[in-house]
Amino acid sequence: MERLKEEVIKLIEGLRDEIIELSDRIHKNPELGFEEHKACAWLTDVLSEHGFEVERGVAGLETAFRATFTGSREHPKVALLAEYDALPEIGHACGHNIIAASSVGAAIALSKLNLPGTVVVLGTPAEEGGGGKIIMIEQGAFKGIDAAMMIHPSDQNLVSKGSLAIKEIRMKFKGKLAHAAAKPEKGINALDAVIQAFNNINALRQHLTEDVRIHGIITHGGVKPNIVPDYAEAYFYVRALDENYLLEVLEKVKNCAKGAALAQGAKVEFEVGRGYRSHKLNHALVEAFKANLLALGVKPDRPPEHGGMGSSDIGDVSHVVPVIHPYISITEGELPSHSREFAEAACSEKGHQGLLIGAKALAMTAIDLYASSTLGRL
Repeated sequence: MERLKEEVIKLIEGLRDEIIELSDRIHKNPELGFEEHKACAWLTDVLSEHGFEVERGVAGLETAFRATFTGSREHPKVALLAEYDALPEIGHACGHNIIAASSVGAAIALSKLNLPGTVVVLGTPAEEGGGGKIIMIEQGAFKGIDAAMMIHPSDQNLVSKGSLAIKEIRMKFKGKLAHAAAKPEKGINALDAVIQAFNNINALRQHLTEDVRIHGIITHGGVKPNIVPDYAEAYFYVRALDENYLLEVLEKVKNCAKGAALAQGAKVEFEVGRGYRSHKLNHALVEAFKANLLALGVKPDRPPEHGGMGSSDIGDVSHVVPVIHPYISITEGELPSHSREFAEAACSEKGHQGLLIGAKALAMTAIDLYASSTLGRL
């Protein structure tokens, strides 16, 4: 296995220019979830050129794909996951271009080794709120997969960082129109109800466990200052480590909105999205990845004792198959994702280094899986 790992490192070095160019091309052409037509085409074209059997439109999603290369045996079947959706206005500020290119680079290198198993690349669209992986789970795209893995760019190297369960909720407040100066007493201000809902939620925070995160925006607040708004809308994410507690918190958040509506004489309706599950860590795979990262000369950082977690549909995958989702640094210092500065880092020299390290560590961990029939079982 050590000889194979040395060989796969050399293969990825040989693919350096190709996978960096692929990453940068996706970065320069950001596409939102379920609209990643260019990225999907570029990724599948490269995999097809390297001998993978490619299936597009997987799970009924136009921008999802499966690329397969079978070695001397069908199993173990290891899936390398590719994300390639961007964020509104700030592009690849979460570095999904690096996720896609690292998985593709690792898979291509593995396919050259004639391993006793199958290499699969699953293209998973719309991680940023669309839940592409959840749809793919429901449609059977992960059936037969023995383990799945990906890396995520970050400002730290973290191997055992989990993720929070999340629910999305839209609050739709309905009031009554009136002239805001001449007859304000005849109106019911839906925007005031939204603002009061925010205040109620802020008061709620001190009575929740420290892992809970609640954050929202006002998506509609009226049309003109001299018209009492008869409709206003807020959009919130509610997160927690424990999925059952998340549902409790969600009800508390609803009550905050109901109280705000009652105080104004307005009405409120809720639209609750599907949400993501929390990440179930697979410690055997984590340790294997950590050992490979150390072999590449990269020392993992100590994860924060509190906070520092987001949410991802990889959490749902972790309850179906063994998963790793480690983080690889692409910055020179502390730099939050979902920022314009992080978007710049995702196509920088440091970003390219992180891409290659991630691809090598993924490929090396896949080799460990092909060597052991029990590593990483759920």
